[in-house]
Amino acid sequence: MEQIILKKRPIGLPKETDFEHREIKLKGLHEGELHLRLTYLSVDPYLRGRMNDVKSYVEPFKLGDPIESTGILEVVRSKSQDFAVGEKVIATVPWQKEVILPDTQVRKIDSTLASAPAYLGVIGLTGLTAYFGLLDIGKPQPGETVVVSAGAGAVGSAAGQIAQIKGARVVGIAGSDEKVRYMVQELGFDVGVNYRAKNYPEILAKACPDGIDVYFENVGGPVSDAVWPLLNRYARIPVCGSISGYNKTADEDSGPRIQNYLIKTSAEMKGFTVGNYADAFPEGRQQLIKWLEEGKLTHKETLIHGFDQIIPAFLSLFEGKNIGKIVIEI
Repeated sequence: MEQIILKKRPIGLPKETDFEHREIKLKGLHEGELHLRLTYLSVDPYLRGRMNDVKSYVEPFKLGDPIESTGILEVVRSKSQDFAVGEKVIATVPWQKEVILPDTQVRKIDSTLASAPAYLGVIGLTGLTAYFGLLDIGKPQPGETVVVSAGAGAVGSAAGQIAQIKGARVVGIAGSDEKVRYMVQELGFDVGVNYRAKNYPEILAKACPDGIDVYFENVGGPVSDAVWPLLNRYARIPVCGSISGYNKTADEDSGPRIQNYLIKTSAEMKGFTVGNYADAFPEGRQQLIKWLEEGKLTHKETLIHGFDQIIPAFLSLFEGKNIGKIVIEI
């Protein structure tokens, strides 16, 4: 049975040679355990940080161990009273086609509420990240201007839509005209800005004539450098990610100093991870499902087919080509 492990710690942009496919055998099934077959797998930018041997909010992957992320799985065999063969579950799993897990480590999903991939996106950790980061830290108010970087991405598309639900004016930043059209025409953002445009800072300033009250930060680097001069007094900045610097060394990732902007505007900038809100996941998930049922949230998954496409799909995250959530269909 095939498994993908971390062979070498990436230097800069990860390469396929940093990973290795290997064959393993599953252990026997014991009482309270489930034999599960992987059907969908999530690949996410935060996994890049776990490939470095540095202190962070989650333990780094060990060399020779499998990469892990969230997956949707089908029960193949069950020695649990709570799960039947054929049921769909969600869990954090190693990158392998089949796995045996205790029933305490999985949660059932209801595919009548939403598609299975949506549980890896808009009503999964992706949606919860947008929900808690925006509402707890960003606190958007009706009529305020909310700017979302990577607005066509998995988290950004959800954050922008939630800001709209709260009555804010939403400006999305993305890296192509196609993504700008997606943000405006399909997500309903008020304005979309392409950061690859030569006069990007001027375009962003025109898109935010009343300044920026909330900046949902996913990117960092030059994309965000254009935001800081536009911050309003008491602006709030939830820092969800900084993908522009994930593959850079410390001395490569430099830019304008933000402290003066924060002082002048009395702005609040706070980093977070979705795990900070684990106790409130049921509440957040319930609200996201409600908005989805009401038609207030839309979502898009970029489905990539095949176990052998997991590594290329992960590497593609750093090319900025995907729209919405990348999900591997096994």
